[in-house]
Amino acid sequence: MKKNGRKAALVIDGSHVSFEDMLAVAKDGMPVVISRSKEFVRRMGRTQKALMDGMQKGVAIYGVNTGYGKSCGNRISMKVAMKNGINILRFHGCGTGEPIGIEETRAAMLTRIICLARGYSGVSIDLLKQMADFLNAGITPVVPCEGSVGASGDLTPMSYVGATLAGEREVFYEDDIVPAAKAMKKAGLKPYKYLPKEPLSMVNGTTTMTGIAVIAVERARRILDAAIAATALSVHAMKGNAHHYHPVISEAKPFPGQVQVANKIARLLLSKVSARQLEDDALETLQDPYSLRCTPQVLGVLSDALAWIKQWVETEANSSNDNPIFDPATGQVLMGGNFYGGHIAFAMDGLKAALASAADMCDRQVMLLVTPNLNRGLPGDLVRLNGGQEGFYHGFKAMSIATSALAAEALKETMPAASFSRSTESHNQDKVSMGTIAARDAERVCTLTERVVSIHLLAAAQACDIRQNIQTRPLLAELLHKIRQVSDPVIEDRPLDEDIERMCVVIRYTDFFQGKS
Repeated sequence: MKKNGRKAALVIDGSHVSFEDMLAVAKDGMPVVISRSKEFVRRMGRTQKALMDGMQKGVAIYGVNTGYGKSCGNRISMKVAMKNGINILRFHGCGTGEPIGIEETRAAMLTRIICLARGYSGVSIDLLKQMADFLNAGITPVVPCEGSVGASGDLTPMSYVGATLAGEREVFYEDDIVPAAKAMKKAGLKPYKYLPKEPLSMVNGTTTMTGIAVIAVERARRILDAAIAATALSVHAMKGNAHHYHPVISEAKPFPGQVQVANKIARLLLSKVSARQLEDDALETLQDPYSLRCTPQVLGVLSDALAWIKQWVETEANSSNDNPIFDPATGQVLMGGNFYGGHIAFAMDGLKAALASAADMCDRQVMLLVTPNLNRGLPGDLVRLNGGQEGFYHGFKAMSIATSALAAEALKETMPAASFSRSTESHNQDKVSMGTIAARDAERVCTLTERVVSIHLLAAAQACDIRQNIQTRPLLAELLHKIRQVSDPVIEDRPLDEDIERMCVVIRYTDFFQGKS
């Protein structure tokens, strides 16, 4: 992970943490420091004292001196309560599926630190420091992706994080999967000894879904920029009508996202010559097909959705989504439902729908580019014809089929996960969010859409090479040059899977398309 140039470290002191700083920690490895300021220590200490006082007085505190879930009617003695907790990290060790990504898990760990640092949970600063030490040492818990219903939070996935802090289970460390205890010893860390309530506070919240959502939102932003660039290249290659992106059209329907997308496409299409010279003379080009003409209206939805989705994710990440919590002013124990992931579920269901629509649009543009009776003079399948070999090469034929498959799968994933709430845990958890499933779906749709847009960029670049007039539009020429650093033109048929993957890396990990659109 690269070093972050903006800050030496992220200081956790209970104050708001920006979305950008979350990304810097999760993706770039910015160090995390737990504050030792008097005010922060005092605030954390107040609710920790409230917890211990309540236990001494015999006050029923859910999950501390009671059983969990439907078993909360079972009271536990003070002696047992002092040791109670670590068991929740063990019996929730039933996750299945592939591990959650390292970036997503790091984001989840950070959001748990942020949550507990707000001072409502009654946990110690040492617990926060243990998680920060893991992040700073590059120790990432191996967390199976399946098994959370998103309320009472991400119990099962976060049990894996909690267990590793105590030296149990496995972690990613130095490009390998090793026992947590081994990684900790090598990094100079000791297994954490949990205090009362702390194991529950590790698992009872929206942490995993929020960590996945943080990374998904950032990926979607980059996909949006790349799709705008691919569309501009396609308009040029198709001899399309640049006036479809005239500012007055968006002024007449002033959704911010539509305005921004139209302006970016129009900027990329700026030409050294009259735009009319680059358009097809046929009457049909008076209006291009919807997948080109309506790009601001399609991608504008994704752009506008990202604005509120990012805000919701940032708010969730900065919330105290634990249960129970304590009033820092009075010490009163309060048992509620902040662990419910409804906002993340709705946000991620919305994100995947907007992304899949973008994938569908890009797939349609690829179809325009490869189809002879639609592409305004380009060769079928964008084959760079060699004399006497017509019919031998097939160019982008299979690539266009691939985009259709990828787009169809993305569209299939848009079924709202939140709609599948079901009663669980002896009907105590009788309404759940399915927020983690929604976030995982959004992550999957990000991957599928990245691949569609990558193929779209390659096809549009091939078409622009065939036109041989890209220099009339300097910004598009620069885009084409960048693509050609990743993938050579297709002269003779060859496998293109590695080209697609390289382009996906460019979309996901660089700001090139953001800077040029």
